[in-house]
Amino acid sequence: MGSIAFDDLMGERSYSGQRAYNQSKLANVLFTYDLATRLEGTGVTATVMHPGMTSTAFGSEDMARGWGPLIAVMRRFMRSPERGAETAVYLASSPDVDGVSGAYFTDRVARRSHASSYDQAAIARLRQVSAELVGLPGVPAA
Repeated sequence: MGSIAFDDLMGERSYSGQRAYNQSKLANVLFTYDLATRLEGTGVTATVMHPGMTSTAFGSEDMARGWGPLIAVMRRFMRSPERGAETAVYLASSPDVDGVSGAYFTDRVARRSHASSYDQAAIARLRQVSAELVGLPGVPAA
């Protein structure tokens, strides 16, 4: 979910931890879909997976008002780290997904990701901005 604020990518004018998190997750999905397209025909695959709400220490250092008690309540309903890892292990080891690329998985099942993750203009812009940020010259748009 979310969108990428290309005009304030680093959150220098306006920062929200939740918005930054959502933006980074969307960027990961966009990047992976782009990578899968670029890898077509090479035998190398790229997939996206969502582990589900998993009880880890992630975010424990976020002291935003109200999060502590909310996380404490939510943790009771979260998956164990082992269960959260099931889809990643499945994608890395199962012959059932051999050759599958450019797909989004949750609970070991390919599903459609959020509509914003299929935005070809955002994919191209993310590729260009990423290349510029790391100093790669002349990365083609598509």
